[in-house]
Amino acid sequence: VQLQASGGGLVQAGGSLRLSCAASGRILRVDRMGWYRQAPGKERELVATVTDGGSTNYADSLKGRFTISRDNAKNTVSLQMNSLKPDDTAVYYCNFHGLTTQSALGELVVDGMDYWGKGTLVTVSS
Repeated sequence: VQLQASGGGLVQAGGSLRLSCAASGRILRVDRMGWYRQAPGKERELVATVTDGGSTNYADSLKGRFTISRDNAKNTVSLQMNSLKPDDTAVYYCNFHGLTTQSALGELVVDGMDYWGKGTLVTVSS
């Protein structure tokens, strides 16, 4: 399973960006999808997650500006980021947790692992 994030770039403060993440592989279900970010010199932190049932969780500081969504049929997760601030500058990583996949023999495989994309850089200028 590989995750590929896209949509990062340079934006002025107050602007918007939409990140997307798609997965390859025979994925039947993903328990939880999410976005994390890591700013220069800081640890990776939670941005938002969304469960298979649609329950969302956001970092308190981002509520109201960021919106996470997922498409279960396509195994994609997106992050709409509005009113961006220079402090939002970071590498954003998508994460899939708890996959149900199908092997080449047709067997269902359920795991509790975390899968990470390579990250996409978001730079917000003041």
